[in-house]
Amino acid sequence: MSLSGIRLVLASVLAAAAACAPAFAQQQQMLRVYMDQARVLKLDRPVSKVIVGNAKVADATVADAKTIVLTGRSFGSTNLVLLDADGNAILDQSILVSIDEANTVRVFRQTERTVLSCTPNCEQHSDTTAAAGAGAATAGP
Repeated sequence: MSLSGIRLVLASVLAAAAACAPAFAQQQQMLRVYMDQARVLKLDRPVSKVIVGNAKVADATVADAKTIVLTGRSFGSTNLVLLDADGNAILDQSILVSIDEANTVRVFRQTERTVLSCTPNCEQHSDTTAAAGAGAATAGP
């Protein structure tokens, strides 16, 4: 690849990173859970009602009055609202369910990108193909 080609690729990567900065900042405020894994939430007071915006994305189970177990079901985002006996909000939090990035492999072939989730065996997670300068993503199995 020529020096001008490398500069073009680097400029494209930097532009994409700058465009993703607001989304990244928003994700920092979200509670992150990995798909098919659980996360324990300890509360300072007893919970009376648990509400999950989209039960297909995440599930919340009451382990005891002050402990909630949050489990990622499928990729996406939703919210979790916990109410006390008086109906006051204990927690109102956005949740992001994603894959564990440490266990993924990305394969790049010209304008195509494939993400493999390797836990424990590598399986295709997503496939992205650039068409006429715009990327289109489809979820894998």
